[in-house]
Amino acid sequence: MGFAASVVTIFPEMFPGALGQSLTGKALERGDWSLETVNPRSFTQDRHQSVDDTPFGGGAGMVMRPDVIAAALDAAAPTGDPRPKIFLTPRGRRFVQADARRLADGPGVVLLCGRYEGIDQRVVESRGLDEVSIGDFVLSGGELAAFLLLDSVVRLLPGVLGSASSLAEESFEDGLLEYPHYTRPAVWEGRPVPEILLSGHHARIREWRREQAKAITAARRPDLIGAKNVELHPEGH
Repeated sequence: MGFAASVVTIFPEMFPGALGQSLTGKALERGDWSLETVNPRSFTQDRHQSVDDTPFGGGAGMVMRPDVIAAALDAAAPTGDPRPKIFLTPRGRRFVQADARRLADGPGVVLLCGRYEGIDQRVVESRGLDEVSIGDFVLSGGELAAFLLLDSVVRLLPGVLGSASSLAEESFEDGLLEYPHYTRPAVWEGRPVPEILLSGHHARIREWRREQAKAITAARRPDLIGAKNVELHPEGH
């Protein structure tokens, strides 16, 4: 059985979307991974299929109801399901490459896509959700975040990308941003390829690339220097 992804969303028609194209789409067709959606509206009790209500204590916006969201999560991940359950939210822990690697090594993931002002906190606590953010910005909902997270994980599954060495040299795999790349022609618009890359000295090329990666990381992401990626909870709830 391949990597199994379940997405709880009030917009199931958005999936697989971009995930059904290119490498992730081909892997989906091969069965390297599976994707299902669960719509919380299927678990509502009123004729309007309401999934949200006004917040206790007042304030702007609406909050997704705990009874509806919990029922949808329980349908996506019944008792005993070993997959981690992740709530995609701007207030969550930042998702990093180490998290993608860990998830790719596991049985799959259950993603909850929030909408409105978010979900009732009691669902986070009762269902042991890991709160995860893909960046320091706010989206209209968690669906686009789910696309990004799943793409980052699926491409790491065996056989999806094709080249294990390519994965090993990517940004963040060793805590550094990736070095610059060049291809033919050797001179373009008066700009030559760095001479070292034409030398054939593979050891020197590796060292040059390493130094380039260090310099780029120091200039653009100094926070990565000497830092360790923070992983999601290993127990997976």
